[in-house]
Amino acid sequence: MKKNAHIPPAPPQLAVRFLRWFCAANLAEDVEGDLHEVFNDHIRRFGLKKARRLYWLEVLGFFKPGYFKKQSQTYPSPFLIHDMIGNYFKIAWRNLLNNSFYSLINCIGLSVGLAVGILILLWVQDELSFDSFNKQADNIYKLENRVGTGSSQQIWTATVAPIAGFAKREVPEIREAVRMTYNGAHTLFRYQDKVFSEENTFFADPTLFTMFDYRLVHGNPEKPFPDNYSVILTETTARRYFGDADALGKAIACGNVHFTVTGVVEDFPENSSIKGDMVFPISLRFKDVYEGRKDGKNMDNDFSEFDYTTYLLLQPGRPLQDIAANLRNIHLRNKPDDTDLTYLLQALPDVHLYKSDGSGQGIETVRMFMIVALLILIIACINYVNLSTARSLLRSKEVSMRKIVGAARIQLFVQFLVETILLFSLSTLLAIVLMHILMPFFNQISGKKLVLDFLKPHIWQVLGATIACTLAASSIYPALLLSSFEPLKSLKGKVSVGLNEAMFRKTLVVIQFTVSVILIVGTLIISSQMKYIRSKGLGYDKTHVLSFYMRDLTKHYEAIKSDLLSQPGISDVSRSNFNVVLIGGQTGTSNWDGKQPGETMMIRFMNTDRSFIPFFKMQLKEGGNFTDAPADTRHFILNEMAVKTARIKDPIGKRFKIWDTEGTIIGVVKDFHFASMKQKIEPAVFIYDPGNMNRIYIKTTGTDAKKAIAAAKNIWTKFNADAPFQYAFLDEAFDSLYKSEEQAGMLFNIFASIAILISCLGLFGLATYTAQVRTKEIGVRKVLGSSLTGIIRLLATDFIKLVMTGIMIAVPIAWYVMDNWLQDFAYRMDMPWWVFGFAGVLALAIALLTISFQSIKAALTDPVKSLRSE
Repeated sequence: MKKNAHIPPAPPQLAVRFLRWFCAANLAEDVEGDLHEVFNDHIRRFGLKKARRLYWLEVLGFFKPGYFKKQSQTYPSPFLIHDMIGNYFKIAWRNLLNNSFYSLINCIGLSVGLAVGILILLWVQDELSFDSFNKQADNIYKLENRVGTGSSQQIWTATVAPIAGFAKREVPEIREAVRMTYNGAHTLFRYQDKVFSEENTFFADPTLFTMFDYRLVHGNPEKPFPDNYSVILTETTARRYFGDADALGKAIACGNVHFTVTGVVEDFPENSSIKGDMVFPISLRFKDVYEGRKDGKNMDNDFSEFDYTTYLLLQPGRPLQDIAANLRNIHLRNKPDDTDLTYLLQALPDVHLYKSDGSGQGIETVRMFMIVALLILIIACINYVNLSTARSLLRSKEVSMRKIVGAARIQLFVQFLVETILLFSLSTLLAIVLMHILMPFFNQISGKKLVLDFLKPHIWQVLGATIACTLAASSIYPALLLSSFEPLKSLKGKVSVGLNEAMFRKTLVVIQFTVSVILIVGTLIISSQMKYIRSKGLGYDKTHVLSFYMRDLTKHYEAIKSDLLSQPGISDVSRSNFNVVLIGGQTGTSNWDGKQPGETMMIRFMNTDRSFIPFFKMQLKEGGNFTDAPADTRHFILNEMAVKTARIKDPIGKRFKIWDTEGTIIGVVKDFHFASMKQKIEPAVFIYDPGNMNRIYIKTTGTDAKKAIAAAKNIWTKFNADAPFQYAFLDEAFDSLYKSEEQAGMLFNIFASIAILISCLGLFGLATYTAQVRTKEIGVRKVLGSSLTGIIRLLATDFIKLVMTGIMIAVPIAWYVMDNWLQDFAYRMDMPWWVFGFAGVLALAIALLTISFQSIKAALTDPVKSLRSE
C-alpha cells in the first residue's frame, strides 16, 4: 500500500458491535459487509457526520443497505424517519386492538405489578434514605454504650451528659457534639384561652441547628436559645398556637413558667431520626436536675445518669476504635467502677436500620420487601413473556409474509419491541393512576406519609429504574423469538416452538407459582406468630385495664383509690412508676452476696405497692408481698430471672442492694413479660417507694368500661382541671409493641393476593391460548367419544403439573425464609406443617379454578363447529 493511500474511516464501533451481536444470534442477515461497503459511499455523498447517522438507520433496519447508493436517493429528512417510526406504532396499535383479550390481560398484569412494585420500592427508598438529607451525615456519629457482663450484656442508646463536653475538649478528632433528652417536665402549655398537651418535645444543645440541617425559618441558628426559657417551635406547632400570626417573640405559659418563642424550625422530615414539636434548651434541663443538689453533682461530673442521646461530628477519616477507646478512658477516669462499659460509635445513616453493634433492627424487613417488590415485577414480566411466546405460533405466518416482502429480521425485532413499548406505556399510565388511588391506603397500612410528587427527583429514580428494567425484561426475548421464524417453513405450517422455548415458558409458570406459594406461607406464619404472641401467657393479667399518669392525683392517691373502688364498673386499683407492658427503668448499679469482682447484672426496676402483684394476678414463687409498712422501703421482690442471673440460692432474706439502698429480698415473683417477645425476659426487681409512683391502673369489669372511664375522668377533672384527660388500655399498649410486625403481616396479605392475581391472569391467558390452538384436536377427540371429564383433564393436566412443581420448590424456600424471620423472636411458635400444606392446596385450588373456566368452555364446544372452523 502506498504511503499516502486513503484509508476510509471506520464505521461507528457501537453500531458494529450491535450488528455483530444480532448476526451471532442468528437474528439478522449477514449484512455487515454490505453496510461497510456502502459506508464510504455515504461519506463521499453526505459527509462523515451524516454517513454515521445513515449507518445507524441501516443497522436498525429503517432502510436496506445501499438504499441511498443510487443518485436519485437523497439524505432522509426528519419527516421521513418520523413517518417510519409512526408506521411502527400504527401497526403495533392495530395488533393490540386485534388481540384485545390478550392485550387486556397483559395490560392489567403489568399495571398492577408496576403500581404495587413501585409503591413498595418507594417505601424501601424512604427507609434507606433516613437522615441522608444532612450534608454532614457521613461524619456524624451517634454515641452509645455496651454495658453489663455475661448474659446480661446490653447496648444502651443513651449516654451520660458530661461525656460530650469532655469529648470536645480532649479528643481532637471530635469537632462538635449535640445532646438531647426527652422533656417530661413541661408538657402542658397555655396561650391566651387555649390549652395544649405536648408529649413530643425534647431538650437539646444549641448546636442542633448548626450540626444538622434543620432549617430555622425564623430565629438565629448560631444562638437559638438566648436564655433558659426560650423555645423553638416547628412550623406546624406554631400554627396550632398562633395561627398565621408571627410566632417570634410570643410567650406561652407552662404553669408559672413563661417560655418565649425564639425560633421556628421547618417540620422535621419524616425520614429523620430526630423528631419533635418543640425544642427547649438543655441548660434548662440541667438547671431543673442539679440546682440545689447537696451531693455536688452537676452536668460536668455526673457520670451516673444515662439519660442523653449524644451525636458527635468527627473529622473525616478518623479511626473510630481509637476515638471510642479515648472516650472510655475519659469515663473511667471520672467513674472508675464502670469497668463493664464500652463506647460505640454508629454512623448517622445507619441509625434507623442497624444497631450500634452492627446487627439489624429493621434492615431485614427492608430487604424482604425489596425482594417482594422485585418478585411481583418479575411475575408481571413473566405473564407478558409467556403469552407473547405462546402466541408466537399464531403469528408465524404474519412474520413470514413480512420477511418475504423484504422486511429484515431487525426490522421485525423493532416492530415487536414497539408493540411492547406501546403496551407498556399504556400499562405505566394505568399504574400511575392506581398508585394515586392506592397511596392513602398504602400509607395507612405501612405507617408512612409517602407523597407521589413527580417534581421530586427521588420519585423519578424509582419510577425510571423500575420501568426501564421491567420493560427490558419483558420485551427483548419475545421480540427476538418472534423475529426469528423461517418464512418457508412458516408458510408450509411446519414451524413449531422448539423444546427450549416450551421448557422456558413452563419454567416461568413454575417460578410464578413458587413465588406465590412463598408469599402465602409468609402470610400464614406471620399471622400465626402474632396469634401466638397474643395467646401466650404473659405472667400477668392485662385485660380490661386502663392506665394514665396521675399528675396532681398522686398526692391524694389513697382517697382517690377508695372513691374509684366505690364506682360501678371498677373492680380494682393499683399504681407504679412505669407501664407494666414496657418497663423503662434499668440499672447496672446493684450488689448482692456472691457477686464476682467486675460482674454487672443489668436489671429492670419498678416501684410498686402491696396491691400491684394481686392486681395483675402475678404469682409469687417464694416469700411474700409488700405490706405497705415503712420497713418495705428496704425490701425487694425479684423475678426468677434476676435470682438465676445473680446465682442466689435460697434468696428469701438474702442481702440485695440497688444504688445506695441496701435491704433484703422478701419475695420472688414468677417471670413475666414486660417487653416485646423479641427479647428474652430480663432480670427485674420491685421496689417499694410510695413517693415515686405516678401511674395508676384501673381494672374495669369489661361490661361497664364506659362508666369506669367516666368516673376516672370526673376525678381527673377535679384535681387536674387545666389538663386534658388522656388514658390508654394496656391491650393497646401491648399491641403497639408489635405494630411493625402487624403492618408487615397486613402488607404480606396484600402482596400474596396480588402475586396470585397476576399469576392467575397469566395462567388464564395461557389456558385460553391452549384451548384455542387445540380446537381441532378437541373436536376430533369428542367425535371419537372422549368424555367431558377427559377433555378437561387433557387441558388441565400440564398446568397442574407445573403448579405442583412450583409448590414443591416453594416449600423448602419458604421454610428457610420464615425460620430466619422467626429467629427475631425470643419466644416463637414451632412452624406447623399444615401451613405449607394449606398454602399448596390454596394455590392449586386457585389455579384449578382459573383453568377450569376455559377448559370447560372448550370441552363443551360443538365438535362440528370446531372442525368446520379448521
